Amino acid sequence: MNGYNDAASSRPATRGVLYVHSAPSALCPHVEWAVGGVLGSAISLDWTTQPAQAGTYRAELSWTGAIGTAAAVASALKGWTHLRFEITEEPTSGSEGVRFSYTPELGVFHAVTGLHGDIMIPEDRLKAAVVKSALGETTINLEIDKLLGKPWDDELETFRHAGEGAPVRWLHQVV
Repeated sequence: MNGYNDAASSRPATRGVLYVHSAPSALCPHVEWAVGGVLGSAISLDWTTQPAQAGTYRAELSWTGAIGTAAAVASALKGWTHLRFEITEEPTSGSEGVRFSYTPELGVFHAVTGLHGDIMIPEDRLKAAVVKSALGETTINLEIDKLLGKPWDDELETFRHAGEGAPVRWLHQVV
């Protein structure tokens, strides 16, 4: 096992969902390899065509693993050209939930989520948005939209709807 999984075995478990919204066929096995490396076991996703973008495929994977698994998967997948994905991690009694969204154009969006899935914005980030707005660098509405991930939601919305009704599989992290 790699160092991530050795450390993961002592951390509490959580679960989440990986949504690969679009990946060209040549990238699909690399996504499986990268995610399997984080989860500690080989995976095979059920890829279906992505009608929102010709020549791409989509897949969903429900997973169970250590707290921090979503961040590790996002780190493994970020920066890949032509890949769009989201990964969520549910909160536990000792941790907040998280959401990562990625598009090639926007990069990674990260948010902490509360018990009901609401995005929780840290006080310092809100203060920074107010200061930038007061200095005339931007508007408060634009900064709040960025803090809430609206640009990522706007770009991914078409891909999300194209995937409604797709199969989902559960995979548990090997510890």
